[in-house]
Amino acid sequence: MSDMLSIGASGVRAYQTALSTVSDNIANVATPGYAKRTSSLSEIEPATGLHSGGVAATGQGVVVSGLTRSADVLRDADVRTAGSDLARSETSVAWLGRVETALTSNQLGDRLTSFFNATKAVAADPTAATPRSAMLEQANAVAGSFRATGKALDLLDSNLDTTASAAVSTLNTLGNALAKVNEGIARIKGGSAAAASLADQRDSILDQMSAISNMSVSLDDYGRATVKLGDAGGPTFVSGPQSDTLQVARGSDGAIAFTLQRSQSMVNPSGGALAGVVEAGQRISDTRIELNKIATAFASEVNTVQTSGDDLDAKTGAKLFETGAQATDITVMLTDPRGIAAAAVGKGPRDNSNLGKLDALRTSAAFEGKTTALVAGNASALAARKQVALAQGAMRDNAVSARDAVSGVNLDSEAVDLLRFQQAYQASSRVIQVAKDTLQSILDIR
Repeated sequence: MSDMLSIGASGVRAYQTALSTVSDNIANVATPGYAKRTSSLSEIEPATGLHSGGVAATGQGVVVSGLTRSADVLRDADVRTAGSDLARSETSVAWLGRVETALTSNQLGDRLTSFFNATKAVAADPTAATPRSAMLEQANAVAGSFRATGKALDLLDSNLDTTASAAVSTLNTLGNALAKVNEGIARIKGGSAAAASLADQRDSILDQMSAISNMSVSLDDYGRATVKLGDAGGPTFVSGPQSDTLQVARGSDGAIAFTLQRSQSMVNPSGGALAGVVEAGQRISDTRIELNKIATAFASEVNTVQTSGDDLDAKTGAKLFETGAQATDITVMLTDPRGIAAAAVGKGPRDNSNLGKLDALRTSAAFEGKTTALVAGNASALAARKQVALAQGAMRDNAVSARDAVSGVNLDSEAVDLLRFQQAYQASSRVIQVAKDTLQSILDIR
């Protein structure tokens, strides 16, 4: 009779735990990073192999032998890889869009066109004051546009430094958190609810880290994660309870580099936000180089034409533009419209042949065309990146769906398990009640 009571009691305890597991699954159906749990039930081993009658001992009850967390390391890795690729493209798209804004918001191309059109108006009537004043106004406008565009790129550089530092800081924080989770996993009993919770935290941290940098992850027998930044041959960032510190530096050429502090290893991310930041730094640097070339050539060659002719007072023309510390720091030095050197030397005030050189320069140097090409090249890269990001977004969604098919909570199956364990719990309770009633009946007979 005591065996019957113990069997019923073991069932009540086991199925109560199983019901709690199902309840946790249902309660966390919408919790990000939660992996479905399953209670593993097993038969209680008998104390002796045979009863006195020589019959094998069976039916000693049931016990929860552990908690199984539904997860697939390969599908988890697919999600991280897809997320890392998407984060790189999304970061690139954001910064390419900012470069486009910097290049177009100050209307540099339009200002160049207006300036050269103003020189043609002066050439049409070299002695008229109004066209000359208009030309100086357009000269100031195009110089201001060069300055503003250069400053916009400077601001992008500053913002990019802030973004890179913030991303590195976040990655270091996540690395420290993962190291602590690794330490907890090593201390906790496997197959427990606490172990499953720590594994959820581990995988959530890994997902967040992969959005910052691509990485390779390996798990030991305890479930502790070792993380190498970059590809599989990259330097170790987290191992067991230890985490290194990532640092970021900016070269004089605008290139961004990452180094691990403790190991002094270079990190070359090919995915995640850090890879997008590296691309952005290169794009800004390349854009600045091309813009500086246009600015330098424009100021220098216009000045060459201006100083090779005579102004209205038959004096050699003074420089129209002056360049500062940066090529785009252009200012207008000429303040008197009469100082515009429209005439060739010795040809008189009504001559316009010197300004004709500006028209030829406009064609040969193609300042407007180069500016348009600079904008168009960035726009083309932006459009291409958007298409890549769109495809990578779909790939990541598919990877998440495949992972969730394994680790996600299915309410229909949980409802079935809930009903099954409820019935088993009730049956175990009934066994206890029957044993109690039977015992009471025997006692009453005595």
